[in-house]
Amino acid sequence: MTLPILTRDQVRRLDQLAMTEYGMAGLVLMENAGRGTADVLCGLGIAGPVVVCCGRGNNAGDGFVIARHLDLRGHAVRVLLWADPADLTGDAEANFRILQKTDVPVELFAAEHDAERLRAQFDGAGWIVDALLGTGARGEPRPPLDEVIDQINVAPAPKLAVDLPSGLDCDTGQAARHTVRAAHTCTFAAAKSGLVVDEARPYVGQLHLVDIGTPRSLIERMLAES
Repeated sequence: MTLPILTRDQVRRLDQLAMTEYGMAGLVLMENAGRGTADVLCGLGIAGPVVVCCGRGNNAGDGFVIARHLDLRGHAVRVLLWADPADLTGDAEANFRILQKTDVPVELFAAEHDAERLRAQFDGAGWIVDALLGTGARGEPRPPLDEVIDQINVAPAPKLAVDLPSGLDCDTGQAARHTVRAAHTCTFAAAKSGLVVDEARPYVGQLHLVDIGTPRSLIERMLAES
């Protein structure tokens, strides 16, 4: 099967139609995305604690699901959150509340970058999961995420990006000055156009297309409208 490739706006519409026309709850799509990414990580091999770095949007929600499923499978995992939990909304908020009822530790980071504290969290990590910024992000990541991304890149653990590497434009593949360099990227339902251009390869690494249950007919409809 040819890899389906969609733009930022098409993927947003794809999700909306899956919910409004097909009755698929956003929580189900997010659950499938997180569980599918956990499957990929387990298939790649986990030899140490997994550190999941989360922002505030749906990308973070995927990260919360990933952490929960890794914990369920017996892997050491911890979540680092660059958001006030009170600012989380929708499906991301729902999954954070679920995560809080588990034994997965969550470390809250303030708006000021704390390099030493972050370095300690990365020490001995088997994987670092980038769930900071989603497909809606454009341009340079704002502080403190710019410095967080730079610190992720110099950490020795391999990196896996959720949907796309933070700092990479999902339509053009243009990388910001501060862009996660992932060894693997798990993208959902369809590849985003920016992930498959040559310029993005140093940041995307190996691309994995994760099935989140979006109906094939709906994906084909989006492709036909391209």
